[in-house]
Amino acid sequence: MSTTAQPDLIRKRATAVGSNKTRRVLNKIGLYASVIFLIAPAVLFFFWMISLSLKNELDNTAYPPVFIPNPPTWDNFIKVFRENDFLDNLINSVIVSFSATGLALLLGVPAGYGIAKTKATKAAALILVARVTPALSFLIPLFLVFQWLDLLGGYLPQIITHLVVTVPIVVWVMIGSFEALPPDLEEAALVDGCTIWQAFHHVAVPLARPGIVVGMILSFIFSWNNFIFGVVLAGRDTRTLPVAVYNMLTFEQISWGPLAAAALVVTAPVLLLTLLMQKEIVAGLTAGGVKGG
Repeated sequence: MSTTAQPDLIRKRATAVGSNKTRRVLNKIGLYASVIFLIAPAVLFFFWMISLSLKNELDNTAYPPVFIPNPPTWDNFIKVFRENDFLDNLINSVIVSFSATGLALLLGVPAGYGIAKTKATKAAALILVARVTPALSFLIPLFLVFQWLDLLGGYLPQIITHLVVTVPIVVWVMIGSFEALPPDLEEAALVDGCTIWQAFHHVAVPLARPGIVVGMILSFIFSWNNFIFGVVLAGRDTRTLPVAVYNMLTFEQISWGPLAAAALVVTAPVLLLTLLMQKEIVAGLTAGGVKGG
């Protein structure tokens, strides 16, 4: 290679390196801009709720709007718990959501394991159909059944109807998790004398822990936020938090401060759970991306 060609080659390589760096920077800027664009409305809505809950009614109805409470007040949260039996509704939500989530895991994890290991694609498709079917379509027949059994107004109808939503979620998540596990470990356990249930309990379940955690969290979120089942099936003493927030709306006036405070009370447990378990959620959602051979 001639000496005159070497500077040109070096210049081309430097240009290529510079263009690659510029492209990476632009890609990062585009990614961050897209993320900000997508989450900005949700973040703005959440902070606006916080602002409403910490202001008095005069500031909440002021024009131009008052964005920063000055001074902030906790009267709206006190009013929510003092005048609306929110503590009882909170206990009801805990009972219903924890029961529905626990039963969904008890039923869904073995079902997902069986479907994954037997490669029952038709059963998986049926679970998918049950997952995408609106839960409202199950409400009328279940309401008639519970009315005939004289069970309306208690916890049991709500827990059973929540299983319509939570069980398909757990099964669908667990199918992907169990399919991603290497089959050699379970086969070795069976060769060593374990039964299929022992292999499931001692080998498959510990390895599929991230998927179980994701199924648990998603089930809890859907059960905690469910509104329509509580409106139709719950009694006065078994209402859950979403129903209690709805009951705060009146025809006379809308008290934005207490309403925002109540919404934050409903949102807080789910938000805290998601933030605390975000690593588990990411690990569980990506665990089924590569299937073991």
